[in-house]
Amino acid sequence: MSDTEKTPIVEVSGVSKRFPGVVALDQVDFAVYPGEVVALIGENGAGKSTLMKILGGLHRADEGEIRIDGKPVEIRNVSDSLHLGISLIHQELNNLDNLDVGGNIFLGREPLTGGFFRLIDRRKIAEESRAYLRKVGLELSPTTPLSSLSIAQQQLVEIAKALSVNARVIIMDEPTSCLTLTETNRLLKLIQELKSSGVSVVYISHRLMEVQACADRVVGLRDGRNSGTLQKAEVSHDSMVRLMIGRNLDLKKSTTRSGDQESQIEIRDFVSPFFPSHKISFDLRKGEILGLAGLVGAGRSELAMTVFGIVKPLGGEININNQRVQIRSPKDAIQNGIYLVPEDRRKTGLITSMTVRENVSLPDLWSYATFGLISYQQELSSAENQRQKLSIKTRSTNTLAKNLSGGNQQKVVLAKWLSLQPKLIIFDEPTRGVDVGSKAEIYRLMRGLSDAGVFILMISSDMEEVLGVSDRIAVMREGMLTGILEADDFSEENVMRLAVAPVRTAVQLAS
Repeated sequence: MSDTEKTPIVEVSGVSKRFPGVVALDQVDFAVYPGEVVALIGENGAGKSTLMKILGGLHRADEGEIRIDGKPVEIRNVSDSLHLGISLIHQELNNLDNLDVGGNIFLGREPLTGGFFRLIDRRKIAEESRAYLRKVGLELSPTTPLSSLSIAQQQLVEIAKALSVNARVIIMDEPTSCLTLTETNRLLKLIQELKSSGVSVVYISHRLMEVQACADRVVGLRDGRNSGTLQKAEVSHDSMVRLMIGRNLDLKKSTTRSGDQESQIEIRDFVSPFFPSHKISFDLRKGEILGLAGLVGAGRSELAMTVFGIVKPLGGEININNQRVQIRSPKDAIQNGIYLVPEDRRKTGLITSMTVRENVSLPDLWSYATFGLISYQQELSSAENQRQKLSIKTRSTNTLAKNLSGGNQQKVVLAKWLSLQPKLIIFDEPTRGVDVGSKAEIYRLMRGLSDAGVFILMISSDMEEVLGVSDRIAVMREGMLTGILEADDFSEENVMRLAVAPVRTAVQLAS
């Protein structure tokens, strides 16, 4: 009997959900069958999280029916969802850092001792927690403070917690967004083990290579509606993109470029305080995008922070068009046209409690001021100009930045620099947490800036992105540049070979 001939564990039919001014879900159907991995894909705002929050008891549907094992049920809250065997693991983990691992696994369900006082049975918590931790491959003490664990380990604790409530369906929302390649592969292996044990997994991700690797079925949402379903044999990158955005997406460059060899930014013998024993030398050429690849801990973001002046370099120099510039602070960098689009846009790229207009004007407030008073109209005009130029999807530049999708937040971070005539823009993980459609827009913006003569340095952990967008690829390991690849040498194998190259044999490039 095929999966689709079985009775679904969970089935939703005709589910709709409305928020003020927005139809988040419109007559959506979705099913999860026993022992399968079903992926849910779609652009930001497609309705994926809303649908999962309805199943997880965080939202209630306005219309439609939910059935468990073929029987209609009502999910009013998280407790109902857990009781029905559904566990939701959020992208932003809901663990409590100030508790130990065992306390997090049994939070709200602590077993009690017998007797008159009925105290929390910590011995039982430790014993049972240890068993669930082993199931997810974690060999650590249940009394370990959660705050001491890596993000990957904390995620495994969440899965152990789901198993402790006998979850039959585990929903994972962007589970690998902060994981290394090794950690991602370990999680994908665990998902297959869960499947083999009869647990079903709903896998939500923008990383289509992962979806293709683990999913038995792929369900697409677009603008709050079903856009189709792919069986395993039908799953490919192109078919998933069509499901999400209704068209194909070409990440490849239209032509292979070598850039303007004469007009360069040169970084010579640069020493970051994060890796004081290594000197780095490389160049950036006009008309090209230089990709910067490497594994976690390679020092790419640390290099970006040093070039932007967040930390002072211990040595070396930066030359722009044969003129030396001195960068000792972000102010120095900004004055010299060097700008950073940081990895964590919410924490370090934006003030999310401020409007789009206010964020765009922040780097150069004095240019909007007369006698010390900021002109609202000048701010508004500049922000509106950038909104139209970058196609930022918001009705008004007075919208709070926190209310925008990830892709549009990234455009706001970029917008604040574009009004300042940039020479070099460093993009650190430019499409992390961004849907496929927004990725394509960001790639087009980067290429347009490069064509206009802006130097582009793109740091990315997405191999497909590095290979598809870059004109040259520099690779780092442990704070040292281990090699640089021209377009003819692009391959995943060559990038990884340099990413794991022994530092003692690394080639320092000074082209």
